[in-house]
Amino acid sequence: MLNDLIGGFKTIAPSIPYIINGIWVSLGIALGASILGFVGGILLSLCKIGNIKVLNGLARAYTSVFRGTPLILQLAIAYFGIPQLFQMGDVNPFTCAVLTFGLNSAAYMSEIIRSGINAVDKGQFEASEALGISYWPAMKDIILPQAIKNILPAMMNEFITLTKDSAIVSTISVTDMMRRSQIVAAQYYLYFPPMLVSLVMYYVIVLILTYFGGRLERRMRRSD
Repeated sequence: MLNDLIGGFKTIAPSIPYIINGIWVSLGIALGASILGFVGGILLSLCKIGNIKVLNGLARAYTSVFRGTPLILQLAIAYFGIPQLFQMGDVNPFTCAVLTFGLNSAAYMSEIIRSGINAVDKGQFEASEALGISYWPAMKDIILPQAIKNILPAMMNEFITLTKDSAIVSTISVTDMMRRSQIVAAQYYLYFPPMLVSLVMYYVIVLILTYFGGRLERRMRRSD
């Protein structure tokens, strides 16, 4: 059995760099989705804590839908369903993946950011009012910077989650690391070695990101 495993790795050895290079696709999707999710999360969180009932309700409904349905189903609807419904023709799978992951991340980020805003001392709002600073400038220049500082570790965890979840983009033919391992497996009729390469690489990337996330959290604690 061990000899078969070693022989399998020797067989796919020329394709291992091809599999590993797929990590840049995964990280690209996670990074793009994180930026979209952060921007969308801020807008949604402000709608949730605001006094406009219509926006509050829409933001909560958005969050409920995206958090209450599987990400892989959202991705399938975005790539297969919507283009067919609107007769859009071919859709770029990478762009579709970034947009879908970003919209999904915004729902989770909105709750993280909202909790960060609520954690800021209410005295900050009162002090802003006493200084004659209106609500939105106070939120932008005083409250949000403090909230974001407090939630940076949670945001890092969201990025790690996006990196792991990006493996499902292989279902829409994005050539990430998971998809590349499937291609190599089909080429050599060997499934365990290429899948193991992807598993190890995902684990290593998550360990690295977790390490930097831990350092960031400790730095935030010291700065407090």
